[in-house]
Amino acid sequence: MTSTQPLPRGLASLIPDAHAQATPGELAAAQLLHLREATVPVPVLAAAVELIAPQLKSEDPATQKAAAAVHAHLLAAIDGAAPSR
Repeated sequence: MTSTQPLPRGLASLIPDAHAQATPGELAAAQLLHLREATVPVPVLAAAVELIAPQLKSEDPATQKAAAAVHAHLLAAIDGAAPSR
């Protein structure tokens, strides 16, 4: 919908609008759900490790657990990217 169109009211507001456009974030999320592999430069992975690190000390146990899993996955990806000798 654009800002010039009136918002649906009553029963019409409960019916999905086939013309509604997804936001860029919704489109990205839908695409990422199907992503199984990506090539990312190691410095980007290292930056992600630094960004997630503070969440390892979160007061919320669920946040700590999720952050630890992501942190470990990122570190493994960095270790896997090391050149073979």
